[in-house]
Amino acid sequence: MKREVINSEKAFPAVGPYSHAVLVDGRTLFTSGSIGACPIDGRLKEGLEAQVEQALPNLAAVLDEAGMSFDNVVKTTVFLRDMNDFPRANEIYARCFPSDPPARSTVAAAGLPLDALYEVEAIAVKST
Repeated sequence: MKREVINSEKAFPAVGPYSHAVLVDGRTLFTSGSIGACPIDGRLKEGLEAQVEQALPNLAAVLDEAGMSFDNVVKTTVFLRDMNDFPRANEIYARCFPSDPPARSTVAAAGLPLDALYEVEAIAVKST
């Protein structure tokens, strides 16, 4: 198995001992969670909508670093601090996947990094 660590300077930096993603055998990408923090100043955006609207571009930057896009995503996991935020978060998320969306799980999480309201991780696969 070939394992390549992927990090993007265009995404919020890791806040611990982990990589943005790992590319396995040059084809399958496993990302760490992306939160709604600005990659430039490191500050968490305020409010759910702003955090979702930042977390998804952070994820896109990691995908791009691996030569992929949202079109390559086959599975996501979304973490919400409050499941009451699901409808609004879902509406913003759907913009990234206008057709043929990936499989997804959404779970409530009592605590997210930097006290975030939203986090998203993905598995993506390059076409052969």
